Amino acid sequence: MKTTYEISLKEINEWVKKGEHQTLEFKKKIAHPEKVVREVVAFANSQGGKIIIGVDDDRTVSGLRYAEEEQYALEEAIKRYCHPPIHFTSHLISLSEKKGVVVFLIEESLQKPHMVIENPEMLPGKAYVRVNDKSIQASKEMREILKHSKKNKELRFQFGEKEAKLMQHLALHGSITKSTFCKIAGIPSAVASRTLVLLVLTNVLRIHPDDKEDWYVAKE
Repeated sequence: MKTTYEISLKEINEWVKKGEHQTLEFKKKIAHPEKVVREVVAFANSQGGKIIIGVDDDRTVSGLRYAEEEQYALEEAIKRYCHPPIHFTSHLISLSEKKGVVVFLIEESLQKPHMVIENPEMLPGKAYVRVNDKSIQASKEMREILKHSKKNKELRFQFGEKEAKLMQHLALHGSITKSTFCKIAGIPSAVASRTLVLLVLTNVLRIHPDDKEDWYVAKE
């Protein structure tokens, strides 16, 4: 939705100088709004963030000739493709009579995980999370962690043989993936998945999402 809060061009230039990072994404224009909603979902599932539209690859704030149309297109795409609905605000900043910059502010959500649903028949859709300057698809484990991380439910686990092998591996190597956990513990993927999710939710491990395979470290 649009807002009366005003963002100055000076603020935009200061943001752009820092480059893309965990909470900032640039776009030259919105050629495919249904793809840009992945960034929106990733921000909502992570720490929130800003999308600035009208910035060139070299960080020049060149603006958009049809800024209001691009703003409307992305607003409608967010409403259409994101589930559950995501809270955001959009701002149009004029550079000249013909050009403007659009800024979308996305808050970190309390209703995680949010999904991109490009086809209503392809539920539940795909979740994304923000990792540094990239938005990557969330794994099954990451989705479960997002789903349960804000719930005030007390979780417990029994420290058994598989957990002991996992912690021994972490003591030697510093990190572990689900596939490695399956191998060293001799357990099925589903068991490894449930165990890793529970250990993250009970603050024993920390998950690091990765577009190839998530990895886990012991929480300090």
